[in-house]
Amino acid sequence: MAVLQEQPDALVELKSLVADLATQQGTPVQPDSISDEMLYSKIASSPQLRANITTFLRARGYLSDADLQSFAASDFEGDGISMPINNQGARLDTHGTSLAFGSPANPFGQQGLGTSNSNGNNTSSRDVSGNANHGTTSQPQVLHLPTPYNLLSLHDLYTQLPQADSSLKRFGSDVFLRRNGMAANQIAPSGREIPLDVPAGPSYVVGPGDSLSIDLWGGISQNITRTIDREGRLALPESGAVQVAGLTLEHVQSVVSDTLKQQYRNVQVAVTVAHLRSIRVYVVGDVQRPGAYDISSLSTALNALYAAGGPTRVGSLRMLRHYRGKQLVGEIDLYDFLLHGVQSEDRLQAGDTVLVPPAGPQIAVYGAVKRPAIYEFKSGATLAAILDDAGGATVAAELGHIEIDRIDANKQRETVSLDLPAESGVDKARAAIAAFPVFDGDRVHVSPIQPYSQQVVYVQGHVLRPGRMSYHEGMHINDVLHSYQDMLPEPADKGEIIRLMAPDLHPETIQFNVPEVLIGDNNLTLHPFDTIRIYGRYEADAPKVTVGGEVLRPGTYSLAKGMTAGELVRMAGGFKRDALLDSADLTSYRIESGRKVISEHTSVSIGDAVNHHQAATDVPLKPGDVLTIHQIAGWSDIGSSITIEGEVSHPGSYGIQQGERLSSILRRAGGFRETSYPAGAVLLREEVRRLEEKSRDELIRQIETSSTAARISPNLGSSDQSATLQLIAQQQDQVLARLRSQPPAGRLVIHITNDIASWENTAADIEVRSGDVLRIPKRPGFVLVSGQVYNSTAITFSPDKTAAWYLRRAGGATEIANKGHIFIIRANGSVVGRGSSGSWFDHDVLATRLDPGDVVVVPQKIIGASLFWRNLLTIAQFSSSIAITAAVAGLL
Repeated sequence: MAVLQEQPDALVELKSLVADLATQQGTPVQPDSISDEMLYSKIASSPQLRANITTFLRARGYLSDADLQSFAASDFEGDGISMPINNQGARLDTHGTSLAFGSPANPFGQQGLGTSNSNGNNTSSRDVSGNANHGTTSQPQVLHLPTPYNLLSLHDLYTQLPQADSSLKRFGSDVFLRRNGMAANQIAPSGREIPLDVPAGPSYVVGPGDSLSIDLWGGISQNITRTIDREGRLALPESGAVQVAGLTLEHVQSVVSDTLKQQYRNVQVAVTVAHLRSIRVYVVGDVQRPGAYDISSLSTALNALYAAGGPTRVGSLRMLRHYRGKQLVGEIDLYDFLLHGVQSEDRLQAGDTVLVPPAGPQIAVYGAVKRPAIYEFKSGATLAAILDDAGGATVAAELGHIEIDRIDANKQRETVSLDLPAESGVDKARAAIAAFPVFDGDRVHVSPIQPYSQQVVYVQGHVLRPGRMSYHEGMHINDVLHSYQDMLPEPADKGEIIRLMAPDLHPETIQFNVPEVLIGDNNLTLHPFDTIRIYGRYEADAPKVTVGGEVLRPGTYSLAKGMTAGELVRMAGGFKRDALLDSADLTSYRIESGRKVISEHTSVSIGDAVNHHQAATDVPLKPGDVLTIHQIAGWSDIGSSITIEGEVSHPGSYGIQQGERLSSILRRAGGFRETSYPAGAVLLREEVRRLEEKSRDELIRQIETSSTAARISPNLGSSDQSATLQLIAQQQDQVLARLRSQPPAGRLVIHITNDIASWENTAADIEVRSGDVLRIPKRPGFVLVSGQVYNSTAITFSPDKTAAWYLRRAGGATEIANKGHIFIIRANGSVVGRGSSGSWFDHDVLATRLDPGDVVVVPQKIIGASLFWRNLLTIAQFSSSIAITAAVAGLL
């Protein structure tokens, strides 16, 4: 969001993007209705939106990979995007809560003027605006406040020039820091570790410890290196020692040459310094490491000061003193070196002292200057001199608006400003600055000029080049919009000018007709800060039409000018193979008397209109029209088939015709085999399976949500209720487990026999559907007894035996069996139970004669006095047992 604050253009475009996304999701939103706060809140709460916005900003060039890395390394992060600053200067986290509040700028740190680290050097490398590299050609550093309207002009005007919140560093203090890849920002080492690459000139005074290189050529070629001893003598070959200490290098050249020429004929002599002697000097006062230092004899006070680590935070940079014994050799102003590159030519000698006194008066300069910092100055300086030390004001400085925070010694702080008359020119401002005195402790803030242009108009919307344009007196709309080439395709006829009206700059909208402006009519005059907004034809009350049915891309489309039904079908990808080309249904709407909508239906020869481009059969469309392309009758039956499995002559998949019945399919499959058992045939249908699944899920929901009151008798005591509820809960879990473990099969009960002719074209000869599965099992040869019996098992089938006979063979019912609700599931899926004959008392289920594959189910006695609860679990037990017959037939 930092990018959005710095780039109002991106914020305006982003609101349009968010509005489009919301409209695509079915929530029409206008960009103007999205406030800055709403957008920031949505970004903070939606990681997906943040990712989309990041992609958008990178695609439009507002954000680079380097920017992403910079934001990721910042202290305030929100999924790779730094958080906004609210009106109080508070940074916000991803939930909009305040993390850290800004305070009025204190460029000198919390400890006041001259605050620094232990080395006397402020560690901040950023300027007062918080930017390390910010030039006059960069966008001004401002705070963009939330705007009430989505106008670029208001985004420019809703800006503040915030007070600086970063500490200033003392000018020149970082010169004495060593910066390299091994150790950054460390105080410089001793002088012995730093070689001094300065040649010794003819005026260099030699002394004990200097090594001299003597080159001889002519009568003899030889190089001799000799060191001046403690007595100041230089030993020469064949000539003995000569006294050279205290002589200049030029004089030594003459003495050595004269001496050697006495020993060698026609010899030429050259004397140079091979190795400089070390001298011991003393650096004292307010330095980082006061003490004695062995340095090169060519060193100056600056070299000694560098070896000592530089001044402390209270040490002066402008009044260094060089002593030789008690005599003051000279005073050194390091600003001459720091600002102009001029070094002192006074060489140090052995025993010299460099004194760094406390700093003199200091002044802070920040704002629109080239080197914001804390400067030390000498008495009598003016504001002009201080600004010169700071590199001068930038071109973005407003010289008529310079504020100085001043300390009235031992009393109070006060704020003063330059007393410049209104409409003062640059020359008068500079003269006032040159005459303005400054004092110790002053903080000078040079304010920047307004961060936006006063002579500008804005273009937004459906145009080729949105953004700012320069304004000139007498400017009109057609000076901005020359032709349709300046706009995107299909602009709306109506445009608008949003004008900021004086004196409070509130926005007002002036509408105009785009075609009239382009031909020179109604050419309105523009004012500074006007926003020209052009809408697309599909943005301003966009006309839409809908196509549905058998086209490749059904949906809602924008209505182009002159669009017909045939063009709409071609835009939707054309017909599908199953489209009916003879006619299509077109529903149109018209408004009657501006009070109600009346619909009209029309049949369109759509095939001729689309494939043959016959204008006579094509129909022009109106906004809101709905075109429906029909499907060829019976197309959905193409490819319909039924699968036959099991004991038929030719099992497999068979294509079916509409209305074909079960007997026809069985005859096509070759009829039944001798081993088949048609009485146990199972017909599976998908529609039935879905209904069974829905019914089962509803039954499970009723059991799980039934209240405790629906389960127990009100006559039970509290202790009895607790035990009963535990038993009921166990029974409920068992029933639910059985329900969930038996998925619905979708079985349709049928009644067929081996003799197909006997039931052909009767009610038993049902019509088959696409996707049906018919399974013909083998004759099972057993009857299954399940449920609450002592031996739940399959018993070999015996003709003419009743259910009671098979129940006794299974050991009979258990004590918890519900003997009054025993039921039989026939092999074909039909059920025989209490009341199967129409009365609860005239039919004994156990007297029923069974056939192979039948199942006798003995349900569990339901615990609980509530009739509703007992019926609910009884149904559940029956539903979970109904799939047993399919298992008997070997189908699951």
